[in-house]
Amino acid sequence: MQHAYKQTLYEQLETLPGGLTGEILNGQLHTQPRPAGPHAKAESELTYDLVGSYGRGRGGPGGWWIIVEPEIHFITDTEVTVPDLAGWRKERMPQIPEGHRFEVVPDWICEILSPSTESKDRHIKMPIYAHYGVAYAWLVDPKQRTLEAYGLDSGEWRLLAEVAGNDCIAVAPFDALKLELVVL
Repeated sequence: MQHAYKQTLYEQLETLPGGLTGEILNGQLHTQPRPAGPHAKAESELTYDLVGSYGRGRGGPGGWWIIVEPEIHFITDTEVTVPDLAGWRKERMPQIPEGHRFEVVPDWICEILSPSTESKDRHIKMPIYAHYGVAYAWLVDPKQRTLEAYGLDSGEWRLLAEVAGNDCIAVAPFDALKLELVVL
């Protein structure tokens, strides 16, 4: 008797239609559509601010790679996340990988919350990021105009700051930059 070939989760992820993003979280394939307008705008604004100051050193210290929606392989093809933004200190990751797999644990991630992803981002992905040693995590809600910044402390997330509305924030690891929530 011949057995039918069963695709691996990563093979399933690779064959997703173009309008979907896939992640393998705790052994399960999760998919979501491309971001809506408020999500995309928040991602663009943060990218603009962070890349200028921290990626290129314009008005900030530089020394970082800030990447939009990288495919991070905490375990190659097995534990795969796609945060909205991720950052690496250049001293830890001197070069951007040639392929699409980022296998160096980021120093910082940012998830931009939407009604369809908030639960997954908070309750599935944040523990994964802590488990693999991501030092900082931000959760941004463009509709509520909030930013929560967390730092990893002995394997647990510690809230560093939470701001809302029209407030500005300067918080680790990007505390040389004052971010305006109103633009998000």
